[in-house]
Amino acid sequence: MNFLKGRIKREDLWKLPLSLILCQLAGVVGSFFTRPDIATWYQTLNKPTFSPPNWLFAPVWISLYFLMGISLFLVLRRGGKLPEVKRALILFFVQLILNASWSILFFGLRSPLLGFIEILLLWLAILLTLKTFSRISTIGAFLLWPYFVWVSFAAILNGSIWFLNR
Repeated sequence: MNFLKGRIKREDLWKLPLSLILCQLAGVVGSFFTRPDIATWYQTLNKPTFSPPNWLFAPVWISLYFLMGISLFLVLRRGGKLPEVKRALILFFVQLILNASWSILFFGLRSPLLGFIEILLLWLAILLTLKTFSRISTIGAFLLWPYFVWVSFAAILNGSIWFLNR
């Protein structure tokens, strides 16, 4: 595990599974609102030609949450009492809450407009998280780039769906 830069200290052992579980839980929360509407309401929406097939979203998100969990661990193990780590962790959890909230707004409330506004806030929160993580763990920040790219694509997709269905 060279990407972890050295051995994991005994007191840090619990941080890796906790980080992975917390990130996957955001996906679980989102899926409660997403899953029931995929085959019903979402199917009725006009979507752009670049919209991926529905089956692709779950494996992509599971993978992204896994990378986010490792990234969180790499920052968390630096010590939560350091001011820059505290700031990074606050930003990380803000974006994680925004991540789960998107499903509530887009699918739960069936509002592509609210989802689009919210995903723009999520995009900004991820960008700020990336910036602060890069000062603490280069690898931790690097692991967030696929997430940032996917949310950038998702924002374009969400905005297109809103535009096509207004």
